[in-house]
Amino acid sequence: MAADDVRLVSSGPGDGAAVLALVQESFAPYVERMGKRPAPMDVDYEPLAAAGRMLLAWSGTRLVGMLLTAVRPAALFLDTIAVAPEMQGTGLGARLMSAAEVRARSAGLARIELYTNALMTENLAYYPRLGYEEVGRRVDEGFDRVFFAKQLD
Repeated sequence: MAADDVRLVSSGPGDGAAVLALVQESFAPYVERMGKRPAPMDVDYEPLAAAGRMLLAWSGTRLVGMLLTAVRPAALFLDTIAVAPEMQGTGLGARLMSAAEVRARSAGLARIELYTNALMTENLAYYPRLGYEEVGRRVDEGFDRVFFAKQLD
């Protein structure tokens, strides 16, 4: 399936369970590598879904991607992005990341900030390909995190 066959919609009430299932599935491979559950696996997504804070990617009735962002004073914070394993490598992640840029610009922001775990080496290679620059590393909330930022044109 191609990422273009997926429809993107804002989250709403009742979407939290599907989001949690997607996050559990997409982050599961990191549990053994990290020796603990990644933080997004333990979030209550229902209030965030009900507030419309997420962009959801649906393929028919299957949730195959999600993007959770937060508007901060100086930047859009990209909190969580998840793509179903069968959709990884299809361009869906890049499509969601582009949607984050649209959200930032719509909010009058010219910068996006995010972090990933230092052991999620795929992300450490992926974000720079999208124009993100590493801006720091530190232990944060018990996780070894790598911080990235992208200045939008």
